[in-house]
Amino acid sequence: MSKTKLQVSAIKEGTVIDHIPAKDLFKVIRILNLNKSENQITFGTNLDSRALGKKAIIKISGKFFKEEEINKIALVANEANLNVIRNYNVAEKKKVVIPDEIIGIAKCVNPKCITNNEDITTKFTVVSKEKVALKCNYCEKITDKENIIILRNEK
Repeated sequence: MSKTKLQVSAIKEGTVIDHIPAKDLFKVIRILNLNKSENQITFGTNLDSRALGKKAIIKISGKFFKEEEINKIALVANEANLNVIRNYNVAEKKKVVIPDEIIGIAKCVNPKCITNNEDITTKFTVVSKEKVALKCNYCEKITDKENIIILRNEK
């Protein structure tokens, strides 16, 4: 019995997002607006992972993420790693880290919150990085990972 592996071409410059929980792959694609990207994108899902059981990976040629984008990834897939690729080599590896405060990235789940009724930037304190839970600084409503709505910047 021979083993075969699917070969995905290396990228010269760009970013690889690895260790995305398989169930969160399309959330990550959606929040980063990758469906509208002109860059070459390769993704795989339900790949074997010792840590996650099943994982997903995204390779984006010619794209390097800003801090706000990395924070969005952290909220949706806090297990993810970013590998910055330069000249076909991994130039930098970093684990996404949820910051202590989330400003202007997520929507408050409380429909009566002032941020949902007036033009006010959302602001949350992270009350759990492990389970991902955010506390609104205005109405104090706690939002868990499953209910986080990421605000999209349509660019």
